[in-house]
Amino acid sequence: MNNIPDISSAQHKANPHPLYARLRAEAPVVRIVYSDRKPAWLLTRYADVAAALKDPRLGKDPFRVLSAKERAEQTPWMPSFLRPLTTGMLDRDPPDHTRLRALVHQVFTPRRVEDLRGRIVTLTERLVARARARGAIDLLEELALPLPITVICELLGIPEADWPRFRAWTNRLVELRTPLDMVRALPSLYMMMRYLRALVEKRRRTGGDDLVAALVRAEEEGSRLNEEELLAMILLLVAAGHETTVNLIASGTLALLDDPGSLDRLRREPELIKPAVEELLRFTTPVDLATERYTTEDVAFGEHVIPRGQRVFPVLGSANHDEQVFESPERLTLDREPNRHLAFGSGVHYCLGAPLARLEAQVAFPAIVRDLPGLRLAVPRASLTWKPSSILRGLTRLPVTFAATPIYSVPRAARPTAAGLHP
Repeated sequence: MNNIPDISSAQHKANPHPLYARLRAEAPVVRIVYSDRKPAWLLTRYADVAAALKDPRLGKDPFRVLSAKERAEQTPWMPSFLRPLTTGMLDRDPPDHTRLRALVHQVFTPRRVEDLRGRIVTLTERLVARARARGAIDLLEELALPLPITVICELLGIPEADWPRFRAWTNRLVELRTPLDMVRALPSLYMMMRYLRALVEKRRRTGGDDLVAALVRAEEEGSRLNEEELLAMILLLVAAGHETTVNLIASGTLALLDDPGSLDRLRREPELIKPAVEELLRFTTPVDLATERYTTEDVAFGEHVIPRGQRVFPVLGSANHDEQVFESPERLTLDREPNRHLAFGSGVHYCLGAPLARLEAQVAFPAIVRDLPGLRLAVPRASLTWKPSSILRGLTRLPVTFAATPIYSVPRAARPTAAGLHP
């Protein structure tokens, strides 16, 4: 198919669904030139995306799958000090992926995540109370962002004074699309890696009860985790631990504002929050594209065959709006059942932080619809902009207004730690 726009552009992210519907109907398996100017294949139908996410013939590690020539042709250039970006769980296959995932899996089990509920509730109440006293905020910057970044930074033991720097650094990281983006981001990424190496060295000297200290202990056991893998794990947890939730809360709130009936229903029926979060995950799909896979052999999707050594992107945002699976997919249906969305992926790379993202959203949305009366956009809907991104889909801002009310006090809650964690 010709005339496929840049799917990482802000213009595409603003409304990707017409293009995805056209691709599902006319070219469900299509070869494109990706934003890094290298070739890639897109999968857009639910059945193909679901199959690809579980197919071991689509590997994650280009060094295992591709020849040196194929790697040069398909994988973006990256300086050596950023090598940890290519050694994390997202870029590994079993058994290495299995080993790395096991080190942090116990932190994000539903039971351990539920232990964080008190802290998440307290943080949300404070943020909403601060907003209520003013009557107008950028909901993305002042609520959707500080909630998840506070939780993940506290778990990792990153000092509060450094949180703004981490936000800026991870923004540069997730916005990398082209070789020029990489060049422009090098100073920020260098400072980020230097900071993380210093943090790891400090934990080696002083220990601690946070997740970074636990990962350092795992590294010192030998053979289970080397330093590059350790740094890669921290980077993944910082970036993935908040970006998806930021986008879910902000984009989900916008979806509710676009559909006043659903907003009123969630306010009247708070017991709907769990299925409502699943529907908002499907409807907004904060991770628009699953990260790249590489074919280890010729792989067929229906009548289409992708040759060995090709880069493949399963398009989660398209799969979650596939009319063959979801009735009226462009309609927000808070109690949709069944709802087999793929917002967190599937298979061995299923999102490790899914329980935490769900909990944060299940706390945040009720507080937003309940405690911000008269919530509405503060700017014209058409003026909202979306971030250019190779993988994610999220707003740049979300200015809202509501009825201002006096601030109220919120009790302090214990900070979450990884106490006792020793992978």
